[in-house]
Amino acid sequence: MTDAVRVESLYKTYDTGTPVTALDGVSAAFEAGTFTAVMGPSGSGKSTLLQCAAGLDRPSAGRVFLGGAELTATGDTAMTKFRRERAGFVFQDYNLLPALTVEQNVVLPLRLARRRADRGRAREVLGTLGLAERAGELPERLSGGQRQRVAVARALVGRPAVIFADEPTGALDLRSAREVLALLRTTVRDFGRTVIMVTHDPMAAAYADTVLFLADGRLAGQLSAPTAEAVAAHLTELVAA
Repeated sequence: MTDAVRVESLYKTYDTGTPVTALDGVSAAFEAGTFTAVMGPSGSGKSTLLQCAAGLDRPSAGRVFLGGAELTATGDTAMTKFRRERAGFVFQDYNLLPALTVEQNVVLPLRLARRRADRGRAREVLGTLGLAERAGELPERLSGGQRQRVAVARALVGRPAVIFADEPTGALDLRSAREVLALLRTTVRDFGRTVIMVTHDPMAAAYADTVLFLADGRLAGQLSAPTAEAVAAHLTELVAA
């Protein structure tokens, strides 16, 4: 398999009066067509890794490759364009615009990228996710799980190579969380996408092919074919270390 995303020797330091190192030389590869969960204790650097890998933030040092092209070699404007063309995003708080309908929210990234707003494609994706009949409604009329499905549809509509998900089930009840995780699993199996998900929940991580662990800004282990029990045990060891 080829790598959908690769990061090499990533460092990220925030200067808040006293420098804080969020990433300390992280290197990792995420194969195309796979689902990876990134986990670690609070402050381990997992969200920073996702933001740097997705081009939402620049590392202080190191390189990021998306689809074989070096993202960190481009300027800010080019990085934004590259990100809009290659990546999709799902966040904990949905990030839906309340004044726009479900369908309008789904096609919004295409409009921002100055691409044709393919409403047929939007309806196709919404139908796949069981939301075809809600396309004309405002987000306020949807449940939390339905809103997150809209966010998944928005991430899929532009056919991105990679979907980055940051705590996508953090605000959901157990049933809705499982529905959204199954959808992310489906994007890998049926749509051939790559999913990189930050989560604190061992149950959520068990939906992934691989779990990557961070601690103190460094890699701290990896699990393949994870179970919730194995993930929880590894996290307990990291916290106790």
